[in-house]
Amino acid sequence: MNKESPSRTIVIITALFAALCGLYLLGGGIWLASLGGSLYYIITGVLMLAVSWLLFRRSAAALWLYALVLIGSMIWAVWEVGFDFWALTPRCDVLVFFGIWLLLPFVYRGILRRLPLARAALAASLVIAGAVLLVAIVQDPQDISGTLNNAADVPAASSVPPGDWPAYGRTQAGERYSPLRQINDKNVDKLKVAWQFRTGDMKGPNDPTEITDEVTPIKIRDTLYLCSPHQILFALDAATGKEKWKFDPQLKPDPTFQHVTCRGVSYHEMPAASAAQDGQSPAQDCPRRIILPVNNGHLYALNADTGARCDSFADKGDLNLQANMPVTTAGEYEPTSPPVVTDKVIIVAGAVTDNYSDHEPSGVIRGFDVATGALLWAFDPGNAEPNAIPADGKNYVANSPNSWAPAAYDPQLDIVYLPIGVATPDIWGGNRTPEMERFASGILALNATTGKLVWFYQTVHHDLWDMDVPAQPTLVDITNQQGEKVPAIYAPAKTGNIFVLDRRTGTPIVPAPERPVPQGAAKGDHVSPTQPFSDLTFRPKKDLTGADMWGATMFDQLVCRVMFHKLRYEGIFTPPSEQGTLVFPGNLGMFEWGGVAVDPHRQVMIANPMALPFVSRLIPRSASNPIQPEKGKSSSSGSEAGLQPQYGVPYGVTLEAFLSPFGLPCKQPAWGYIAGVDLKTHTIAWKHRIGTVRDSSPLPLPFKMGMPMLGGPIATAGNLLFITATADNYIRAFDVTSGKPLWQDRLPAGGQSTPMTYEVNGKQYVVTAAGGHGSFGTKLGDYIIAYALPDEK
Repeated sequence: MNKESPSRTIVIITALFAALCGLYLLGGGIWLASLGGSLYYIITGVLMLAVSWLLFRRSAAALWLYALVLIGSMIWAVWEVGFDFWALTPRCDVLVFFGIWLLLPFVYRGILRRLPLARAALAASLVIAGAVLLVAIVQDPQDISGTLNNAADVPAASSVPPGDWPAYGRTQAGERYSPLRQINDKNVDKLKVAWQFRTGDMKGPNDPTEITDEVTPIKIRDTLYLCSPHQILFALDAATGKEKWKFDPQLKPDPTFQHVTCRGVSYHEMPAASAAQDGQSPAQDCPRRIILPVNNGHLYALNADTGARCDSFADKGDLNLQANMPVTTAGEYEPTSPPVVTDKVIIVAGAVTDNYSDHEPSGVIRGFDVATGALLWAFDPGNAEPNAIPADGKNYVANSPNSWAPAAYDPQLDIVYLPIGVATPDIWGGNRTPEMERFASGILALNATTGKLVWFYQTVHHDLWDMDVPAQPTLVDITNQQGEKVPAIYAPAKTGNIFVLDRRTGTPIVPAPERPVPQGAAKGDHVSPTQPFSDLTFRPKKDLTGADMWGATMFDQLVCRVMFHKLRYEGIFTPPSEQGTLVFPGNLGMFEWGGVAVDPHRQVMIANPMALPFVSRLIPRSASNPIQPEKGKSSSSGSEAGLQPQYGVPYGVTLEAFLSPFGLPCKQPAWGYIAGVDLKTHTIAWKHRIGTVRDSSPLPLPFKMGMPMLGGPIATAGNLLFITATADNYIRAFDVTSGKPLWQDRLPAGGQSTPMTYEVNGKQYVVTAAGGHGSFGTKLGDYIIAYALPDEK
């Protein structure tokens, strides 16, 4: 009697737990069913209450019934999501652990009539559940296994020395490809840290949340040039990482800045003949110069050898980009990406604060004399005459669509290709003029010398989702099905589409037909009836459903399913609403500023798409959400998430990732992939999850779920791709042919940047910035790390 008393108590407690589970599932299931969701939770809730009642009665029938619950749940789970381990886990983890608990001796002893068959039935159901999970863990239905071709064309002659990386994408074509092969797929596992440099530039008390270290260094001859988040420019010895010089522009941000970041710098070298004309060349003081954009709306030209300001350029090396801007508040216009530099022109664009107001700086694109800094031309996308330069006392058009990501340049065609965003405010467009829509959300091709329009291709019509073109386009000559060489441009978009155009004309090479999209805009706005959908895409093949919702357990998964059904969602391009709209692909996009990498000789592309839904909710004007800010009070959010004021239009808006109450994504993994694309057929040859939850979960568990990313890949002739962008702190190398992982190393901070590689003194290095990303939630730091193969003894 005394021996059974503790077991009896445990059975009663177990019954109470089953009752609580049943009540939760029944109540939540009724709510979900009323919204049109699955009936599973109601059924399981009722059965769990029955299990609880039988446990209170200390009946072995509880084990029989629970075995049926577990088997039925596994059948339902596989029917909903197939053999996808991470999708199955929240559907069965609590159920499996509870089943194991019921079989423990100190629980089973509390049952009055112990029927061996009941225990055996429950054990068998657990074995079946384990077998299902075992089958799921050794496969991945989201994975695409294949190979890319190994055949390479004879490399064309290049003006870029093979050991250098003189531009953001190595070339201004944005290839992110290096012909170096000292480090290759046979020896990459031997990579070690060669040197480490710390900038000392960390988040300060007046910095916004969105402080990020996104730099890709450039390398010319024996020197590496890079900028830190506050645009401090460093010149490092490429072999040792030792500092040669630095330049601090003394940026003074405050919490209202939406960004504090620097993706990189640009380089220009005057032709020897020009530099030799003593006393006649305005570039005599700086024959080799670094061009540094700064977030306060200035641009510096600096001597690449000494770091001194180039006196002959603008105002002693300082070009004020705020000239003729309708708004000159520091931080509202930010050139965060390195400009394109031709033999004659520096082409500068910049970011403006998203979703702040209907009166913000212009997104004007300008060309300045590379030697003197004099304004040569302007292209203002919101102006009826975009090449018009304002007269004295006049300004560029406020809120013109801007270009914040790096641009690409074709010197043979003398065309610069700019990824263009949308006129802000982004999430409501009822007040936009035809001029504001004409060159928004697309690829803009301009003559680099004159600024005249060559062509424009719009990737999103009347953009209400901030689905701008977020990355540097990549220029590559491809061989078409007829064996002809075609000069192409590849433009990855937030929608997951990759638009492939003839870069001479903007004509699609890969079809991108217009397709109907959901209608029903907010009051005062409208929606385009169709949108272009490229045939080369990483868009999900189907719209999200309740079955795609996720959680750590069935309990928070149920909450996510309820949240999903309460939102407006009719697929991609569902209009913003007061109800709250699920935006998928999310505002972060399937592609971001990291772009893609292309091996032009093998004609293959490496991409790193992600899949994380967001929620936008339009907030009508009220006393707590006024149409204009209070006098003398700055209301800029200093972030791209949370409440965005959208002053001057009828709605503010909240933007958030679609997360559960526990802070986990409500969409099931994967959230990030690495993929290989054959450019001869424009098909995805392989695609694999990338990244673990080690730095995102309470426990440092190395579960490979596929993580969101900020940053891009690079490729090399050594059949390697390198990437550091994932939300865990790693640099990784993969086999380009198959996508097989070959090497990784732990970083001391978040690697939300794009790496690069170069050679100096006969040794190849791979370099990456590890400085983290404030709003992305990764660990902040100030590291520049170089890897190389050990010296042979």
